[in-house]
Amino acid sequence: MKKILAVTACPTGIAHTFMAEEALKNAAKKLGVDIKVETNGAAGTENKLTKEDIDEAIGIIVAADTDVNLDRFNGKPLTIVSVQEGIHNPEKLIKEIIDGKAKVRQGKSILKHEDENE
Repeated sequence: MKKILAVTACPTGIAHTFMAEEALKNAAKKLGVDIKVETNGAAGTENKLTKEDIDEAIGIIVAADTDVNLDRFNGKPLTIVSVQEGIHNPEKLIKEIIDGKAKVRQGKSILKHEDENE
C-alpha cells in the first residue's frame, strides 16, 4: 500500500491542526492510501515523523500556517498548503502526491526568511 505523510500546524495549535489531520486521514482511507499525520499543536509535536517514515513515503503534504522543518523532506515529493486547504481539499492533496504532480523538495527550507534583514 502506498504510504503518504502529512504535517499539520496552525498558529494556535488547537482546532485547525486537528481538523486538517482528521480530514487527511478520512480522505486517505477513502482513497485506499496509508497515511501518518504529524500534528504540531498546542501540546507540541505529536505522532512525529521518523526518518524511516520519510524514507518509506511516496510523498509528503504539509498543511500548515506556521514554520515547519522542511529540510528533513529533501529529495521527496512535497506539497505545501495552508491548514485550511488541508481541511477543505484533502483528497485533491493526496491525489497530487499519488499522481506524481508534487515537486521534489530540494535545498534549504522555503518557509524560512533568514535574509529579510539584508
